[in-house]
Amino acid sequence: MTALSNITDNQSIDTVMEELGTRATKAAQILSQAPTDAKNSALLEAAKSLRENTTTILAANATDMEAAIKKGISPSFLDRLKLDNNRIEAMATGLEDIASLKDPVGDIMDQWERPNGLDISRVRVPLGVIGIIYESRPNVTADAGALCLKSGNASILRGGSESYYSSRAIWQCLQDGLKSAGLPDSAIQIIPTTDRAAVGKLLTMSDTVDVIVPRGGRNLIERVQKESRIPVFSHLEGLVHIFLDKNADLEKAVEIVFNSKMRRTGICGSLETLLIDQSVVDSLAVPVLEKLIAGGCEVRGDSKTCALNDKIIPATDSDWSAEYLDSIVSVKIVKNIDAAMTHISTYGSSHTDCIITEDAEAATRFLNEVDSAIVLHNASTQFADGGEFGMGAEIGISTGKMHARGPVGVEQLTSFKYQVRGTGQTRH
Repeated sequence: MTALSNITDNQSIDTVMEELGTRATKAAQILSQAPTDAKNSALLEAAKSLRENTTTILAANATDMEAAIKKGISPSFLDRLKLDNNRIEAMATGLEDIASLKDPVGDIMDQWERPNGLDISRVRVPLGVIGIIYESRPNVTADAGALCLKSGNASILRGGSESYYSSRAIWQCLQDGLKSAGLPDSAIQIIPTTDRAAVGKLLTMSDTVDVIVPRGGRNLIERVQKESRIPVFSHLEGLVHIFLDKNADLEKAVEIVFNSKMRRTGICGSLETLLIDQSVVDSLAVPVLEKLIAGGCEVRGDSKTCALNDKIIPATDSDWSAEYLDSIVSVKIVKNIDAAMTHISTYGSSHTDCIITEDAEAATRFLNEVDSAIVLHNASTQFADGGEFGMGAEIGISTGKMHARGPVGVEQLTSFKYQVRGTGQTRH
């Protein structure tokens, strides 16, 4: 593959990107017919390579971390970027989990016979070539490449510039797996430059790329949606809400809210806005907020919330649409469940929202009426994750409504075709 490290001429970048697309298209044709055993073998060998190359990956990550620290990157961003032994082991385990999943390719989704004797089947097939653009979370390199491989798709990966060396080290382990299984190394390719022009070119490659999956903040998503000539599965920011209903259980409320916000603040399933029914301000709001503040969380609240604790900072209008990805949460006291759902509809990103209540009727209303990709009842929003859904991993959480919605796993990376078998029928 042509190196781009010293190339600044846009035409040269265009040429290399077109080469990536051509190679990916050829690989996708092979992968669409690849035996399940070969794909699984590649994944298992890649997991083995990750473990064997832990020292190399950590050294590459240290280079990325040092550069990010010099740039003054936020602590929550550094947490997403940082790798350690446990996170590398989690990546390896994730590849093994994906290998254990049922192969979706060739799965008969439905089958029926027409009165004229035609036998019709709807069968899962790969999408083809998937371009994945993600910000600086290097584990996505492993998850995305593996999910595409398992679902019979070739992938072109573009990680954030801050994770450049980490992502390449992880990608090399995926290459080791492909080679050991006799699959084309072009099945999983990584764009070998941090130049933004390469992303611009990728978004126009409709002849060789079938789907674009962006995973990141609003600026990335808006750019992709504006510039792409290719269908997009959008992973929008996670403006995640929890509503504490008037019939919420105190112990559940305290623990679920704290876990949803503070377990890992930098992931898309992290709580950003807490809505509290006005009738339980004293009984629920006070202990929930005390737990957050004691745990190091900055609370920004409306006037009613600020009156509960002198450590709470007054919220501004911008707080209701902020994805902090940090130890910060906005809090609003609302009249009832209807007001809570109106707030979510107004400010939410259709990602993940939750109600805490012991009222089954209220829970059902919330689950049915809140129009988000993931809605939860009495459970931490940090479960908004493909791995936690039993999908092995995810490329992202799609907030759109076409084709894929919610965690995008192996099944969501397939389309289908109709196979029609006849015995000589002609149409009159």
